[in-house]
Amino acid sequence: MMKGVLVVGGGVLGFCTALALQDRGRTVTLLDEGATAKPASWGNAGHIAVEQVEPLASPATLRAVPGRLLAADDALSLRWRDLRHWLPFGIRLALASRPRRFQAGKMALSGLMAGAMPAWQTLVAGLGRPALLIRDGHYVIWDTAASAARGLARIQAGDHGTATVHTLEPGEGEALTRLLGRTPAGAVRLRGSGHIAGHDLLFDAMRGRFLERGGVLLRGRAVRLAPGEGRVRVRVAGGADLNPEQVVVAAGVASKDLMEGIGHRVPMIAERGYHLQTPAGDWPADLPPLVFEDRALIVTRFRDYLRASSFVEFSHPDSPADPAKWERLRQRIRDLGLPFDLPGTPWMGCRPTLPDYLPAIGRSAHAPGLLYAFGHQHLGLTLGPVTASLVADLAMGQGAGPAPFDLSRFG
Repeated sequence: MMKGVLVVGGGVLGFCTALALQDRGRTVTLLDEGATAKPASWGNAGHIAVEQVEPLASPATLRAVPGRLLAADDALSLRWRDLRHWLPFGIRLALASRPRRFQAGKMALSGLMAGAMPAWQTLVAGLGRPALLIRDGHYVIWDTAASAARGLARIQAGDHGTATVHTLEPGEGEALTRLLGRTPAGAVRLRGSGHIAGHDLLFDAMRGRFLERGGVLLRGRAVRLAPGEGRVRVRVAGGADLNPEQVVVAAGVASKDLMEGIGHRVPMIAERGYHLQTPAGDWPADLPPLVFEDRALIVTRFRDYLRASSFVEFSHPDSPADPAKWERLRQRIRDLGLPFDLPGTPWMGCRPTLPDYLPAIGRSAHAPGLLYAFGHQHLGLTLGPVTASLVADLAMGQGAGPAPFDLSRFG
């Protein structure tokens, strides 16, 4: 028997939730696999993407899929060896992309996203590390005049939530020209978004604050949930059973098996992304993230390193990585002429993605004291703090949870 709340998962969402629960006076234990499994939130582009208020399950996404699959070098990948994983998911995605469901999803996601940046500001202030959050927006860059015209028209007509679109000032255009060695065919700057100063810096600060406040960090992997004695038992690999007062499952792609084992339906897929990392070198320290839209590539300058991220690969978490994707990523960097020291350190991780591209946040109807927060796909870093606040409120018995994100939507 354990007092307080057990948070399962050591990614950004798990640590944010643990800290939010401590803010409310709860005793918290966090179960983390540790160095054996870096969470997907460690490997992302570091972008606080408040502008992404439209779910990727949309009519526009469906229209674009055939062309993207036929393109010689696109970021979307559906490997035949993983057909049994992505085909059922793709059918559900198509159903979720119908106009009425898309509009409902956009309304739900927009409401959650409106609180994302304020929640981030509260988080870094509570850590005593406000410099961890850099609110300098990002650039979107195009390769050709034609793609720039299309992209600019789309951006100007789109909904970007709390972010705003701006034409480049002379100094900004000059900085991009110096970096690229040429004048970009087109570029805009979005303000209101941001990025983190560094992944290890953020995790170290969250972990340190959690422990300072009396949190307990357990190393291990949850393999099964089971109701018992009015609580939820958590079986840890190796045979130990934990029986806390409440459990929050925030374990990324591992959440699927845990929640389905207790009776929920979780049609999640591992949407894998790839990155290359290298020392920052002479890259301008004050340059915001660069999104090369024609290449489906984002390059972020963190305090001590650069990271180039790309690819959407629908697969299984245990499927082997595709080395060809890292080489394609290197070629895109070469083609752009970026000052990025290659070959770079490769990484591949799994985004936990549900077919409607909305997260799962709520209270389980299958077991007492069981809460969950996962399935944030590309937005786990962005929505981590605001989601954590919602979950902490649920743990305190405040509110019924945001209905659009409840797992009951999948039956």
